[in-house]
Amino acid sequence: MQGVRFAKASDGTALAWRRSGSGPPLVKAATWLTHLDYDRESPIWAHQTAFLETHFDYLRYDERGCGLSDRDIGALGVETWVGDLRAVVEASAVPRPFTLLAMSQGASTALAYAARYPEDVALIVLCGGFVRGADHRGDPQKAALNRAIIEVLRQGFNEGNPAFRDLFMARFVPDGDAERLAWMSELCQRTTTPEAATTLLLARAEVDATACLANVTAPVLIFHAEDDAVVPVSEGHFLARHLPEADFISLPSANHILQADEPAWDIFAREVLARAGLDAPAEELTPREAEILSLICEAQSNKQIARALDLSEKTVRNHATHIFAKLGVATRAEAMRKAGR
Repeated sequence: MQGVRFAKASDGTALAWRRSGSGPPLVKAATWLTHLDYDRESPIWAHQTAFLETHFDYLRYDERGCGLSDRDIGALGVETWVGDLRAVVEASAVPRPFTLLAMSQGASTALAYAARYPEDVALIVLCGGFVRGADHRGDPQKAALNRAIIEVLRQGFNEGNPAFRDLFMARFVPDGDAERLAWMSELCQRTTTPEAATTLLLARAEVDATACLANVTAPVLIFHAEDDAVVPVSEGHFLARHLPEADFISLPSANHILQADEPAWDIFAREVLARAGLDAPAEELTPREAEILSLICEAQSNKQIARALDLSEKTVRNHATHIFAKLGVATRAEAMRKAGR
């Protein structure tokens, strides 16, 4: 695993990136609310990071204005985001062609990149993605609501009371527990500024990358939560209708960011591995992981395991995330079945 490195965008913006794991190359187009130093410990992102690092040579980066990348944003738009992705790909020397993963607004970046550099991309995986921002979906009422929510976030971003941030963030994981929502609210302040957050979100609303779709030749796997509160599932259907090599998979979820304890994540993980031609890894568990797995198989909760092994609940949860990734499963029930086999 490499430490954090930096690529220079065409306008001089420094973009923080990290390459980790082993396997076929996979590049994730940046999206908002990431931080390379915190994603691996986050109850929101840790399962995704562990899964991708376990199965792939995984390249990710913080977008401009977020995380460890420069907070001075500069000009925004699909051209800028594609240029940033290209700068990171070139700096990292990741093998090509690679799988290109994108979530939410990252879909417009990934598809525009694939249209411009078809030789780089073997497969595109989209989750909750869109190429039409809220201002271009033919629904002025929802566009106005989106801008009102962004303004609420801007005004209350640095308030001691997290209610303003929670109003915005709860849409991303409506099924999340208090710990996850609190973490997202904290990350919101850690990873960006009120001014950058507002600028980035307004730029997303103005995105319209539909023109690139006809030039995408790589196969595309589209996932979308049925009740996504951030990006309506109709945007996933729009992509499937306009991409000739697309397969659409509807997910039983309301979460824009899929969580490890829901069936939707299991579907996503299995389909991605199948499409990449990968089986579950044969990586061995550490003695501690084997000990925790045995207690999971006894149907003990994270709290019970933490008490039995004199660990924190967070440590147990992090171990469980890595156990699931090594086993190629997404839930406790699957881990128990696979351990039995």
